[in-house]
Amino acid sequence: MGKAYPRKEIFMKKLLFVFNPHAGKGQIRFHLLQILDTFTKAGYEVTAHPTQAKLDAVNVITETGKDHDVIVVSGGDGTMNEAIKGLMNLGEKIPLGYIPAGTMNDFASSLGIPHNMTAAAEKIVNGETAEVDIGAFNDEFFTYVAGFGAFTDVSYGTSQQMKNMFGSLAYIAEGLSIKRLNSMKPYKVKVEYDGNVIEDEFIYGMICNSMSVGGFKGLGGKDVLMNDGIMEGLFIKNPKNLIELQQTINALLARNLEADCFYYFKTGKAVVSSDESIPWTLDGEFGGDVARAEISAKNKAICLFASPTLKILGGTAEVAPEPMGDESDPSYYYSEENDDPTE
Repeated sequence: MGKAYPRKEIFMKKLLFVFNPHAGKGQIRFHLLQILDTFTKAGYEVTAHPTQAKLDAVNVITETGKDHDVIVVSGGDGTMNEAIKGLMNLGEKIPLGYIPAGTMNDFASSLGIPHNMTAAAEKIVNGETAEVDIGAFNDEFFTYVAGFGAFTDVSYGTSQQMKNMFGSLAYIAEGLSIKRLNSMKPYKVKVEYDGNVIEDEFIYGMICNSMSVGGFKGLGGKDVLMNDGIMEGLFIKNPKNLIELQQTINALLARNLEADCFYYFKTGKAVVSSDESIPWTLDGEFGGDVARAEISAKNKAICLFASPTLKILGGTAEVAPEPMGDESDPSYYYSEENDDPTE
């Protein structure tokens, strides 16, 4: 009988990969093998988990995240939001990678994360990490924006069929529909921050920490940093007539946040209150009806795979423009969001 030799024990880093199989019309099916191969060749023992329902990403990260050295999520902004909640439940800064697979992908755009899924995976295994702020909204957390009013309910109010057929155009079509304009409701709100008090009627309000909101860059203002413990507030006054409405639209298109129709400020904490409950969205997902919202920045709360040299993280490097998609790649035609993990 031959001599038995003990097996050499190899200690590999453990990576938890949580992905929404339906995001972006299920485009991950064109990249899944490449992504897993990229992680494995980089020396990771990979556990892959396709989400089965809403909040599944929160639960799996909360329950098993601490058993892994790296966590990577793939999906739209809603999936990323769930990952952040799971990490905050853990209370540990386990490095987080993000492979975007949605329509807007505001968070990824701000941090220069490639929208090409394979390229995003390669950037994770070859890249650096940086500590990034997240937002707290009462007892919840959000990645980059909390908002109310006009257009904030477009994401969850737009039918999945429209999202699948028209992608980002569906958001615009729904937001500019006659029925929505006719039913646009102003809210009488008090905003308190850093000793300042604002009271007015607003058709829209948000506290954000991003260069891009709803696919539109610049709505958070200039000199946005995602690791300074400061967030940007933008509140749009209720236009009294069609002339004021047109002025508001023009100011938005010009990114003129100093216009009289806006209140714009920077703060680390704000309280937004009203005599009535207001429906809020967190990262484009319904966040509940509340009459009082305490919103604050959690400074450098998560460790994310992103270049610390980026301007938005306090460095000097600009975000390089992404190359155009490869039309020979089937996923080029399936790049729109379906971020419902149940469909």
